[in-house]
Amino acid sequence: MRKLYICLTNERQEYVISKQLYRSGTSIGANIAESIYAQSDADYISKLRISLKEASESRYWLELLFESELIKAQEYDSLMNDLNTIIGTIVNIINKIDKK
Repeated sequence: MRKLYICLTNERQEYVISKQLYRSGTSIGANIAESIYAQSDADYISKLRISLKEASESRYWLELLFESELIKAQEYDSLMNDLNTIIGTIVNIINKIDKK
């Protein structure tokens, strides 16, 4: 996310969407990190669900950047692929805990 943010702000002079994407993208990891010391399974799942919300928001910002032609199809596809992998992993973790 950092490299994309720098590219968007320095080279393409885009400041609003890039800042939103940077915030939501880094929040995914921050909430996962916070979940490590959760007080219960419910707390753990709650933090992971917040990460999912942030991932969904990140997807929205990526779509806007692509539709606005601020990122190319190759960049978009690569980032969306990474994001979908993250989302899938989080969903799988939540589902495994819910089945307990």
